[in-house]
Amino acid sequence: MRLRYAHGAGRGARAPGVDCGIQFACLDAMRIAQVAPLFESVPPRGYGGTERIVHYLTEELIRLGHDVTLFASGDSQTSARLVSSSPCALRADATCEDSVARYLVMLELVYRQHEAFDIIHFHIDYLHFLMCRCLGLPQLTTLHGRQDIPELRGLYRAFSDMPLVSISNAQRAQLPEANWTGTVLHGMPIDLLSFTPTPENYFAFVGRMSPEKRVDRAIEIATTLGVPLRIAAKIDKREQAYFQERVAPLMKHPLVEYLGEVGEREKSKLLGGARALLFPIDWPEPFGLVMIEALACGTPVVAFDHGAVPEVIEPGVTGFIVHDMPGALEAARQVDQLDRGLIRATFERRFSARRMAEEYLELYGRVRLAQRGWRGLRAGAA
Repeated sequence: MRLRYAHGAGRGARAPGVDCGIQFACLDAMRIAQVAPLFESVPPRGYGGTERIVHYLTEELIRLGHDVTLFASGDSQTSARLVSSSPCALRADATCEDSVARYLVMLELVYRQHEAFDIIHFHIDYLHFLMCRCLGLPQLTTLHGRQDIPELRGLYRAFSDMPLVSISNAQRAQLPEANWTGTVLHGMPIDLLSFTPTPENYFAFVGRMSPEKRVDRAIEIATTLGVPLRIAAKIDKREQAYFQERVAPLMKHPLVEYLGEVGEREKSKLLGGARALLFPIDWPEPFGLVMIEALACGTPVVAFDHGAVPEVIEPGVTGFIVHDMPGALEAARQVDQLDRGLIRATFERRFSARRMAEEYLELYGRVRLAQRGWRGLRAGAA
């Protein structure tokens, strides 16, 4: 693979999320492995942010001319070469009693084929760290979840040689001592969801039915303002009790409609028809994919100021960032004043799958050069 150095504007110039001193753009096709979680298919049938991003990235890398192998569940739909250790997504497999066993088989498959790849991109947290260290693989890991869990500090200290990618600066701020190689904000195909210039009269909530997503706040905002609320949400078994005790009673309000989980086509119609997406979270959100899905439809977002929200939403342009319920109510009253065409244009400029893929390609180049330097030092010492 040949690399081109670029210091100014243009295709090789630094993309917004990638913190590199020297920039690299790949001229030749790379052999890339994407290693996805097994819990959902790639892409997921319903809810599932990580697997959806892996799908968008994989397809865009192929469009850019790269040779991609996807390690994922067997029911995944992809243009890449698919390698699977699980016949279907674990969430849909009632026969699977030990998910870790499936992941270890997937890592064994990666191990058998690792010499066929120029770079291996993991999306499965830290399960592969020891294997990668022992083999000296050219790899990097995108962390998709929250990083404020106490045990993670010791883990990333022990594996300080593992190159990591954050999906927002807010996410990496929770673990500043980790070996962050770059930050790449999520992106998606610009033609995936349709722009809707004129909405209907309802608000939308899309997410998990969990305490930190605060669907109760969304219901309060909508019902206080007398605006219908359509809810598309996933209910995990572990969140069933919360739903029954805290949310189900609120669903009885005549303005509230629960749709269950929705697929891509239904999501486009739901988000596009909404006056606003309500995103009243109460946790350090690493990114929040549904926000850019709303922007793709031209739909403004009313979001609470947690996690990556300020990195995604431009106040007064693509939505409003609020700090409390009075602020949320006032913002929701003003959403119709925002220019939905400008919201869509902002999405295309900032959150395309092409931009995301090109930023990852720069990081792949950095990782490969760094590994060559490390191997050279080892050879010299020997």
